Amino acid sequence: MKIALTALLAAATLTLTGAAPAPAPASVTASVTAGSRGTTRTVSAWLPWWNIETGYQDARAHADQLHTVSPFWYATSSATAVNGETGAGNRRIIDGLHAKGIKVVPTVTESLDAPAMAALLGDRARRAAHVDALMAVAASRGYDGLDLDYERMTETEDAALRERVRTGYNALTTELCARLHALAKQCVITVMPRTRDTGLAFDYAHLGSVADRLRIMGYNLHNALQAPGPLSSLAWYEEFLTYATATAKVSRDKLEVALPAYGWNWTVGSTARATHVTTQEAEALRRAVGAPYTYDTASGTPHFTYTDDAGRRHEVWYQDARGTAAHLAVLTRFGVRAPGLWALGFEAPDLWPTLAER
Repeated sequence: MKIALTALLAAATLTLTGAAPAPAPASVTASVTAGSRGTTRTVSAWLPWWNIETGYQDARAHADQLHTVSPFWYATSSATAVNGETGAGNRRIIDGLHAKGIKVVPTVTESLDAPAMAALLGDRARRAAHVDALMAVAASRGYDGLDLDYERMTETEDAALRERVRTGYNALTTELCARLHALAKQCVITVMPRTRDTGLAFDYAHLGSVADRLRIMGYNLHNALQAPGPLSSLAWYEEFLTYATATAKVSRDKLEVALPAYGWNWTVGSTARATHVTTQEAEALRRAVGAPYTYDTASGTPHFTYTDDAGRRHEVWYQDARGTAAHLAVLTRFGVRAPGLWALGFEAPDLWPTLAER
């Protein structure tokens, strides 16, 4: 069906009023209602710098469920350079979160590729300088720790290079976590899911032993440059949680699984990068184009298709409260009680009662 997208989207609302998605099963609805009567702080969430005010107000509104917020504020570009993103270190944000009893543990990403990071991590002096730079960030504000989210360094098919990154990262995290702990600050390490062919540069057993929490990014099973498909799936969660708990033997008390509150809008047949949509945007778009709510029970993910003004077919996969409830059930089976969220301000309001079950 070809539609006048511009006019329809102009009329769409992001408050998610109107027709609702297909409801969760009765058992899920009942448990959500029961959980909402007495919540505990079991959730951690990222706070994107490009959506800071919306995400900040979201965090304060759900402070009774959040133990930690990680502003996405810093990026490593060399051994000694850890640069702040726009608004990094905003004291109003830090103080406001602390006033609600939420710990502030900012995220540090890296822009160095595998060869550059292997060289940095493998050099004792450069590695020590990098730990100093990270500790300077931790001491720059009233932070409660650091979240290290180094991903680009893992992008290599060279097994020998990957092993250098793995070994060097083990040394870095050992040194960084020890210094953070000496100041009574948290050391959080974010990792990709470890499966047969992904996350191989991360030594879960070691990282789980030195960090306070190991955050697994439970999303992007299908990413923006791949063919359309679910961002996560029940079988995928089973696979990487089996590895984390049974093979790597990471303490379940240290494990977090970060859940998606977003999706991708693919143009079918195109090689262009898919467009990012938050859960709220995806639902508003679905209503605007008049697409039925479709839920893939195999993956535990909603999706829909539509045709835009130019006649191009689109396929949208995202996550919502119904799918999240199904994925949380997998965490429960593995004894993992700590969900994370990417990211504050992306989710629909009905996600919070679902997370309250944790």
